[in-house]
Amino acid sequence: MTTSLSASERPPEEALTLPEAARFWLKLGLLSFGGPAGQIALMHRELVERRRWISDRRFLHALNYCLVLPGPEAQQLATYIGWLLHGIPGGIVAGGLFVLPSLVLLILLSSLYVAFGAQPWAVAALAGAKLAVIAIVAAALFRLGRRALHGWFAWGLALAAFLSLTWLDLAFPLIILAAGLLGLAASRLGWQPASAHNGPSKMDSNRMDDAALRFLHDDHTPIPAHAQFQAVKAGLIIGACGLLWLAPLLVLIVWQGSEGLFPQMALFFSLAALVTFGGAYAVLPYVAAQAVDRLGWLSAEQMLDGLALGETTPGPLIMVVAFVGYLGGAQTSQLGVFGGLCGACIATWFTFLPSFLFIFLGAPLIEQTRGSLRLAAPLGAISAAVVGGMAQLAIRFALVVFWPSNLPAEWPARIGSTDWWGVCFAALAVWLLVRWKLNPVWLIAAAVLFGLLRGLLTS
Repeated sequence: MTTSLSASERPPEEALTLPEAARFWLKLGLLSFGGPAGQIALMHRELVERRRWISDRRFLHALNYCLVLPGPEAQQLATYIGWLLHGIPGGIVAGGLFVLPSLVLLILLSSLYVAFGAQPWAVAALAGAKLAVIAIVAAALFRLGRRALHGWFAWGLALAAFLSLTWLDLAFPLIILAAGLLGLAASRLGWQPASAHNGPSKMDSNRMDDAALRFLHDDHTPIPAHAQFQAVKAGLIIGACGLLWLAPLLVLIVWQGSEGLFPQMALFFSLAALVTFGGAYAVLPYVAAQAVDRLGWLSAEQMLDGLALGETTPGPLIMVVAFVGYLGGAQTSQLGVFGGLCGACIATWFTFLPSFLFIFLGAPLIEQTRGSLRLAAPLGAISAAVVGGMAQLAIRFALVVFWPSNLPAEWPARIGSTDWWGVCFAALAVWLLVRWKLNPVWLIAAAVLFGLLRGLLTS
């Protein structure tokens, strides 16, 4: 008797169509809560563990490349895997659908925020949502660290990155560079990350003989024809991306002049996409400092509210640039809602366009290094350092939420002001996420209700 195969049982010989993949990428864009750590963990669970479109080591190899790029690593990883499955159209679909739902939601939330953000019920709902965000990030860091941190060297790099950011206040790009150099030096002494080992990954070691668990792209699948590097194709990609960057910029300059608000936004977000390494958590401090202090598009309080909205919506955390663009356009351009809409779209376009260029141009070269140990060590070391950096930022965010009236340096001495109800809710949420794989959507909804109830009882 025959039975229909689920996505996790599909044999690798059966073709995966682009429309079928597009449905998954849209679902991912709608459900990918929790920032980059949660989104990467979700992609690993869906693409490696459940659907088996790509093997664990191939997934980690792509991830390590995305981690060293400036810009949002989770969106770049989705673009990379979509490109590997279906070429440039697949990459555009995967990367675009990863961003589009978040853009629509943030435009809607930004407009509601401008109208109702000061209302007590809105403040209470955001306060509850922050608790869910902390839990989602903590659970995702646990899963990501379990995959990336193998051996004392990787753990040492993660701890060093954490301490350097916490006490030495080093720039994150400098930490990334140091980790890569240390990984390269350690490889000369024989160290290699777990993802570079020739044997089966720990995840698959007990399932090697089960034919139903093979991958569409496993460790030994040849590089697809569309993924081969070609100099002519690379030149066309550079030209196309350059045109897609220059044409909108020229339109904005014709509209407002070179000193206009929207051309300034285009240039600012283009620069932010190119010079900020380490993913969304490294980009956001730079964006906040420039947009608030230098350009005056929004206030510091509004920026903090935007970060909360970005944490509680699906898609990449760097999508908070849409909030920055919306408020900058609505409050500075004198165009109201239309100005806000233009600002959000400009911020999104010029922030994410370089990510597609980096993937389509660099991924063919990276695929050719899959079996090379020369890049595996520095990239694996960078991956370990990123775990430490993300952990530090998650803890800082937790301190602000659980001790809202205290500076981080003061909280041990003023522990009496701890939000113990919030701590208990977040701890329970982490347990549900790790132990029972609770859907983050339901957790966000429960946290918002929790915040509204607290606001009602304390008002």
